[in-house]
Amino acid sequence: MSNMEPDTSKVGGTLPDYADPDLHLRRLLMDDQRKPLLLRIFADLKEYFFPPKLPPLELTSKPVAVKEMWGFLGGHGKKAGVSSMFIHSGVVALMFLIGTNPTVQEVAKESISLIAPDIAPYIADIKPKQQQMGGGGGGGDNSPLPASKGRAPKAAPRQFVPPAAVVHNENPALVMEPTIILPSDVQLPNVNMAQWGDPLAKIGPPSNGPGSGGGIGSGKGGGIGSGDGPGFGPGKGGGIGGGVYRIGGGVSPPSLVYKVEPEYSEEARKAKFQGTVVLYVVVDEKGNPRDLKVVRPLGLGLDEKAIEAVQKWRFKPGFLGGKAVAVAATIEVNFRLL
Repeated sequence: MSNMEPDTSKVGGTLPDYADPDLHLRRLLMDDQRKPLLLRIFADLKEYFFPPKLPPLELTSKPVAVKEMWGFLGGHGKKAGVSSMFIHSGVVALMFLIGTNPTVQEVAKESISLIAPDIAPYIADIKPKQQQMGGGGGGGDNSPLPASKGRAPKAAPRQFVPPAAVVHNENPALVMEPTIILPSDVQLPNVNMAQWGDPLAKIGPPSNGPGSGGGIGSGKGGGIGSGDGPGFGPGKGGGIGGGVYRIGGGVSPPSLVYKVEPEYSEEARKAKFQGTVVLYVVVDEKGNPRDLKVVRPLGLGLDEKAIEAVQKWRFKPGFLGGKAVAVAATIEVNFRLL
């Protein structure tokens, strides 16, 4: 052993810090780890609910002035925002003024024509039957026998009691005369018979027919015939003649409330082609167009563009006796290059 190093082998000698294992254990064990578990839990709860107050924070740094992010605007940011607001307000006011101008509204109305669907000028060698109304009706009570012959009830704009050849309730609480929904100027084929029935049926035992929903016939809905509704004959929705109602005979025409301008096809634009597409359309009870067909085409893709635009239009529906009904009409869609 060297004379420069202490002799630690003797009794009573001390070990250096790096060679003392107890010193490392004492450093690993924290003071609170030597406390009992309950005291440690109590101390944690106390610190959670009653945290010690810390001294106020002392700032040793000072703020440094930096260049403003939008400084390149030169202080005109607020002025630009105000100017933008006035410009947008002016544009909106101008659009509102133009839209409410009576002259502009009259010009817009003149560009759209809803007329009765007299399509004879556009179809060669065809003479459609002149008809002012449409629709139809039917009924029955699921009888195995066909509807019996009889006279039709009077026409009315509303129906409260459907007709019946066989009355199942002989003692109703309120007696009312049966009606079917037809325009007032319609003359039905009728017969001089006491009982209600279908004037076009064959003579036989009294029967309401194999249909359903009241009424007389093979359809449904409280009318007479094979249709669907409180009218007469094929078709649906009331009225007579099959299909939908036509303008006239007490049926008011639909009126346009929302319009989308048709787009020009690329072929027609290159050819500088102009003209008018005539469409057949049915405006239903909700004012939506359906069953669109081209009556007078233009070609070059303008027919498709006209249908595409009219499908987005919305109408105020036609009315019969205060009730909205589906009405057929024709629409002229004009294509003009500015």
